[in-house]
Amino acid sequence: MNRFLHAIKTYFSFSQRELNQFLVLIFLMLALLVAPFFLFQEDEPYDPKTDQQILDSLVVQLDTKAEEAAAVRTEKYRAREIKLYRFNPNQLTMEQWQELGLNKYIAQRILNYRAKAGDFKSKAQLQKIYGLPDSLFQRWYPYIDLPDEGAGYARTNSGGASFSGSFPENRPKTGYARKRWELQPFDLNTADTSALKQIRGIGSKLSARIISFRDKMGGFHTEEQVNEVYGLTPEVADSVKKYGFIGKAFQPRKLNLNVATFEELRQHPYIGYALARAIVSYRTQHGPYGTVEDLRKIKVLQEPAFQRMQPYLSVQ
Repeated sequence: MNRFLHAIKTYFSFSQRELNQFLVLIFLMLALLVAPFFLFQEDEPYDPKTDQQILDSLVVQLDTKAEEAAAVRTEKYRAREIKLYRFNPNQLTMEQWQELGLNKYIAQRILNYRAKAGDFKSKAQLQKIYGLPDSLFQRWYPYIDLPDEGAGYARTNSGGASFSGSFPENRPKTGYARKRWELQPFDLNTADTSALKQIRGIGSKLSARIISFRDKMGGFHTEEQVNEVYGLTPEVADSVKKYGFIGKAFQPRKLNLNVATFEELRQHPYIGYALARAIVSYRTQHGPYGTVEDLRKIKVLQEPAFQRMQPYLSVQ
């Protein structure tokens, strides 16, 4: 051993102190190399059950928050209870308009119109107020204390008496009959923004939002889905459903549960991030889905959510 140390000392030209330091360094390096074998045990086999439980818990929390948000949104846009009675639009206050189901912004618009342009002369004149929901006006119609159409003004002579004479038969005609414009029904799955903006209360933003929601979802399969568009009040949604329809031959665009990626699933409005993870996780653990009904085996998937998703899913 001494001969070996002397050889190292001679070869490297070490002093005795340098040799001692070199030996300490060699010892530390060997200790670091051997330490992992004594300090660390072999990794245990991966058990996906723990991660699945965490994932299921996360999905439940997210679904609960989504349901709470939906309940708050529903309460916010819930239609007010309307008290119907015979009324004259020229005599109502802000509070009375709101009792009839009108929001304060449209009620204020009516009051401003009345202050600037004078009293309403007919029901048809009231109907032309911008933003007044057509479905609400139809409910008011039998109770409005005004004539259906505005009456013409009586002609008077210079003495103030009503004119009762007849006009000559060959007098030039200056009036032209106006063709009454009526909104035509349209297909909700093919309508563009121009068609949607013909509905009173829908502008560029809302029409684009309706089409975006429709395209992400894969098309409307019932008219009631219009109510789910964010920012669409119940009154405006009623008007859209009144004039919109679903074509009999229409089939929603479907996502294949066995080939759709996580990203494709999460972008669907009825699925989202949490359910997309659960669907892909179940498919990874149990293999391809045999039928869409197999989704019911996912514990965190509630029946109302399954019913909404079902028309947009397939397995082939």
